[in-house]
Amino acid sequence: MESYDALACLGALSQSTRLETFRLLVRHEPDGLPAGEVARQLDVPQNTMSTHLAVLTRAGLLRSERLSRSIVYRADLERLREMMLFLVRDCCGGRADLCQPLIADLLPCCPQEKAVP
Repeated sequence: MESYDALACLGALSQSTRLETFRLLVRHEPDGLPAGEVARQLDVPQNTMSTHLAVLTRAGLLRSERLSRSIVYRADLERLREMMLFLVRDCCGGRADLCQPLIADLLPCCPQEKAVP
């Protein structure tokens, strides 16, 4: 990811409704939500939500798919990964011990399933 891409993502997320929209769609991965449902859950008028969804989509943070009469939006987790990696690329000057607390905080969000013997 280049700096201008990161700026586009961070700029799109710098508004409260868009940030909450993105977080809502991350919680609903991989199925996503129709635009109307996103607006309903966040109590935002549909025309206003449409504008916010467009900003997030242009930044590459959302993907959309038309299903019948609805447009379903999904968070682009690969783009989120790229942005997070861009932000920590030069973390701690290569000293892994300084980055360890950050890594430890990120791991519990996605507990790995234990292998069944």
